Amino acid sequence: MTESKKTPKSIANIAGIVAAATLISKVFGLVRQVALAYAFGNGIVVEAFTYAYAIPGFLLILLGGMNGPFHSAIVSVLTKQKDKSETVPIVETVTTIVGIILLGVSILIFCFASNAIDLSAPNLLHSGDAVRGALVRQSAIEQLQIMSAMAVLAGFIGIGFGTLSSADFYWLPSISPLLSSSTTIIGVGILAIFLGGKIGLPEYALLGGKVLAGTVLLGATLQWLMQVVTQWKAGLGTIKPRLEWRRQGVRDVLRILGPATFSSSTLQINLFIDNAFASGIAGAASAMQYSGMLVLAPLGIISNVILGSLLPEFSRLTDPSNWPQLKERIRQGLVITGIAMMPLSAIIMALALPIVQAVYQNGAFKTQDSLLVGSILIASSLGMFIFLARDVLVRVFYALGDGATPFKISMVNIFFNFLFDYLFWQPFGAAGITLSTVCINLISFSVMLFLLDRRLNGLPWRGLLPLVWIFLASAISGGITWGVSYGWQQFIPESNKITLLMQLALAGGIGFGVFVVIVSQFKLPEFDKFSQQIRQKLFKK
Repeated sequence: MTESKKTPKSIANIAGIVAAATLISKVFGLVRQVALAYAFGNGIVVEAFTYAYAIPGFLLILLGGMNGPFHSAIVSVLTKQKDKSETVPIVETVTTIVGIILLGVSILIFCFASNAIDLSAPNLLHSGDAVRGALVRQSAIEQLQIMSAMAVLAGFIGIGFGTLSSADFYWLPSISPLLSSSTTIIGVGILAIFLGGKIGLPEYALLGGKVLAGTVLLGATLQWLMQVVTQWKAGLGTIKPRLEWRRQGVRDVLRILGPATFSSSTLQINLFIDNAFASGIAGAASAMQYSGMLVLAPLGIISNVILGSLLPEFSRLTDPSNWPQLKERIRQGLVITGIAMMPLSAIIMALALPIVQAVYQNGAFKTQDSLLVGSILIASSLGMFIFLARDVLVRVFYALGDGATPFKISMVNIFFNFLFDYLFWQPFGAAGITLSTVCINLISFSVMLFLLDRRLNGLPWRGLLPLVWIFLASAISGGITWGVSYGWQQFIPESNKITLLMQLALAGGIGFGVFVVIVSQFKLPEFDKFSQQIRQKLFKK
């Protein structure tokens, strides 16, 4: 009865809560990556970790992360439960079923770790440096075996995140990933103290890999334990085994969860394809990971803010009588995504190399590493808007109880990913592999938009026209950003951390300022509301 009064306020507060918590987690994640760059550079340990982390990392981030299929399925079902006493048996039954399945997955990963590495990185032993490739392979196998238990943890964490989110617990799901980053930073730091400058030597690569994998596993375990305690205290279920699979709520979750999980698993297949091509280029896979962190840090924050607040609303507007409001929410979500991501994408592309140098270039991370990562960062930044806009549409399908359509699209995109990797790999190198991902995301977004238009009896296409003006404003701001950065380099050719930060602040600040001035002329309600919320948070006393 009071829910209708609380809903507007809770939705309005979700963005702030999620943004603050996610920002803290992303900062710790970036610090972890900087620590790895300083200690290991773009060398054997980090490259091996990239291949080893492909499976457990995918499970933890997509299945165990906010807005992943487990999270989305649980939220979609539990928010529609009028009888809240059904929550505990649904959560405990789904947890039991998923736990049994993923325990088998963990055992398979441990037993067939070498096969998994050979499948995802088939060219390691045939690259230019066969000795280095063999050491990367051995370290990757050992790391994957250590992290195999993360398959079970990923499922539990994803279910818990969905359960807590459905009960308006947003802080914990957003901030708990910092535990994994913290344990890794501490573990690598202790190893660096003991080994000193020898930490980057090939003879210590296997030890470094084991420490890295072990600390990641420890972090995931702590993340799950923190979540279990919170669920228990809130009366949202425990780790008690339960198999009441005949309950309607359980069936609803599994009906969405199955296709959604398989849909997300196609991303893993695409990652295997990308790694297969990258394994023929020394350091390419780890360079893609370094670049990915620079993109995923801001993308993750904005993704959780936008998707975290929109998904509950999508789920409440799925009745045909509410479709006009649903279509308006879709339009708002896409326009806000454009306002947030397009200028950021343009400015990161303009400042790619100085960003990489300012963040990573230190210790074992050298200039040639910055050049490689910088080229990949340009390609990654190009697709930031498309990536998040596609996710907005995916959540609409999930809210409608349709996980099959995104799955079918993802399956078709496996073919296109291989095709684009093959076409772009040789002319563009490692950056071409990333560019392939941008292309398949664009295909997915276009197809989903077309299908939703037919399913909802028409989308407000004219309402999406502001995206064109936002794109043009972003392009202009990116060009000005590049010009300011280039001018700075002519006057101050010698750079260090301080001058790089000054260069980024000046060029980026001017670029964002130009974007704000241009877009403010369009009188977009979404931009005005977005700006007002920022001012309120910045100047809130």
